[in-house]
Amino acid sequence: MTDEYQADVREEREEQAEWYVIHTYSGHENKVKMNMESMVKNHELDDLIFEVKVPMEEYADTKDGVTKMKERKMFPSYVLVKMIMNDKSWYLVRNTRGVTGFVGPGSKPVPLSPEEVRTLGVANNEELFGEFSEGDTVKVLNGPFEDFVGVIDSLNYERGKVKVTLSMFGRDTLVELDFNQLIKA
Repeated sequence: MTDEYQADVREEREEQAEWYVIHTYSGHENKVKMNMESMVKNHELDDLIFEVKVPMEEYADTKDGVTKMKERKMFPSYVLVKMIMNDKSWYLVRNTRGVTGFVGPGSKPVPLSPEEVRTLGVANNEELFGEFSEGDTVKVLNGPFEDFVGVIDSLNYERGKVKVTLSMFGRDTLVELDFNQLIKA
């Protein structure tokens, strides 16, 4: 098989994959991510487990009058995994050091819905941009402009941001929002 063919097959399989939430020991999220990634590589299961993420958020920390941007975990003790669920992938995840189990009833993991994936901000920019384009009408889901409806003016691929024109107090106002704050109206 050629490398190009294998890449096409992997890409096709990745489209079938879903996001799952894994519970870990507190403070072990990054270790679990590293352990799982190395186990996937060692067991050659990169066609079943595609991505492991520890969702992070930026926040402003002011100390002694100096403001610095820092990162923190959005969901302590949880890791997100994009995978195709079968016995092999389930076994690998469950037997990764630091993992206590999947989130879901009993031993049956439940994948995240597309809305949850968007809200958590784990979809990559290509997935997000594939859904939106300039001129689309969108509704704001949260934040200070919640429930406002506007039109997409521009998309910033690198930053994962969208500029949207909203009508406020009878005037058009351009605001910059994150993709996970929007849904097509």
